[in-house]
Amino acid sequence: MSTESQLLSNGISFVAIAVFAITGVLAGLRKEADIFSLLVFGLVTALGGGTIRDLLLGVPVFWVSELTYVWVAVGAAVLTFFLYRLFSQFYRLLLYLDAIGVALFTIQAIDKVIGLGYDPLIAVIMGVITGIGGGLVRDVLTDRPTLLMTKDLYATPILVGSIIYLLFLYFVPGFAFSWLVAMVLIFTTRAAAIYWDLKMPGWLTASAEV
Repeated sequence: MSTESQLLSNGISFVAIAVFAITGVLAGLRKEADIFSLLVFGLVTALGGGTIRDLLLGVPVFWVSELTYVWVAVGAAVLTFFLYRLFSQFYRLLLYLDAIGVALFTIQAIDKVIGLGYDPLIAVIMGVITGIGGGLVRDVLTDRPTLLMTKDLYATPILVGSIIYLLFLYFVPGFAFSWLVAMVLIFTTRAAAIYWDLKMPGWLTASAEV
C-alpha cells in the first residue's frame, strides 16, 4: 500500500478494533457479567482473530508491539459498559461497521502472510481466521450460536474477497487499489446479507437429519 493508503488503513483498523470491542461487550451484557468480564469479552473480540493468526504463524503478536490497539479496545469496552443503552439502539449499525472491520483485517492479514513468504493458500486461510476469529471466541464465551453454524453469509464473503485480492496481487501487481476493491467486495456482500437477511442456498447447506 502507498503511504496514504497505509494511513487510511491504520485509521480504519482502530475504528474496527473499537467496534469489535463494543460488540463483545454488548454480547456479554446479556449474561449480566461484571465490568471486568465484559472487558475480557471486548478484548477477546477485538484482538482475538489477529492473535490466533500470529500464534499460528509463529510471529510476534501484533498488539504486543503496538499497545495502541489494546488501549483502543479497553477504552471502547469501558465506554460501552457505561453507555450500553445507547450502543444497543445502534446495534444494527455496529453490524455494518463490523463488516468494514472484517474486510480490512482480512486484507491486512493476507498482506502480512504474503510478506512473510507463505503460500497463497495459507494467506487465504489466515485471512479468514483473522476476520472471524475474534467473533467466534466471543460467541463461545457468551454461549451464543456462532454465525458459522448458521446459513448467514459470513465467512463466504471473506473467502471470495480473499481469493479475488490474491488474483489481483499476482495477475495485476501494478494496480494500487486492489486492496480497496477486495475490501469493498467483502463489505458490500456482508452488508447485503445483513440488510436483506441473505442466506446460503439450501443445496449448499447440510441437512440436520443424519
